[in-house]
Amino acid sequence: MAGHSKWANIQHRKGKQDKLRAKLFSKLSKEITVAAKMGEPDPDKNPRLRLAVKEARSSSMPKDVIDRAIKKSQGGDEASYETIRYEGYGPNGVAVIVEALTDNRNRTASNVRSTFSKNGGNLGESNSVAFLFERKGEIHYAGAAHDADAVMMAALEAGAEDVESDEEGHWITCAEDELGTVSAALEASLGESETAKFVWRPTVTAPADGETFEKLMRLVEVLEDDDDVQLVVTNVEASEEVMAAYADS
Repeated sequence: MAGHSKWANIQHRKGKQDKLRAKLFSKLSKEITVAAKMGEPDPDKNPRLRLAVKEARSSSMPKDVIDRAIKKSQGGDEASYETIRYEGYGPNGVAVIVEALTDNRNRTASNVRSTFSKNGGNLGESNSVAFLFERKGEIHYAGAAHDADAVMMAALEAGAEDVESDEEGHWITCAEDELGTVSAALEASLGESETAKFVWRPTVTAPADGETFEKLMRLVEVLEDDDDVQLVVTNVEASEEVMAAYADS
């Protein structure tokens, strides 16, 4: 879906509020543990861990849960996880990217393939839809706390590529490999952001009517419910009327 805030609103209105906090925290904890294991267990010395901890805090994960996830990485007996990306098409050819952290590649691939086929989609080969997206870094600041002009100036000085501002806040886009640098520079000038994370931005969108959008959201919800799945993104483009009708259903 083109437009970060619209997508966030749909996620908030439909389904997200009903998910168990335990499942969300489990996925965030897994990313923290993997990030800490791959580098230093100190967020100040490990960019990936720092971003994972920031994401956990933005989701109101308690500090003791975050600390336990970091300590788990140093235990030596935890499962060995690998990052895998799956790509495919949902109903009516909407492109879908799924990012997973798994300790069993065969299990995850089987579950993801089954979910696609049962919900009107098809799992494709590697890079079958990634060319329809750009992977970027995205930093979010709440709108009420910062002036749009001040955010724009700070973002330009930090080396960001773009800034979008509306009543819900400011979304700053940067190159994927510069997220840590830009985030740190903005933190020095604007204070700590709400979130700083990697995102997939569609360069080509797929229009969807109400029926297609509903089927797609079902596919996304089932994928997100899988314990191995960390992120699901699509390139769907739906009207305000279609999104409103879905949110109210």
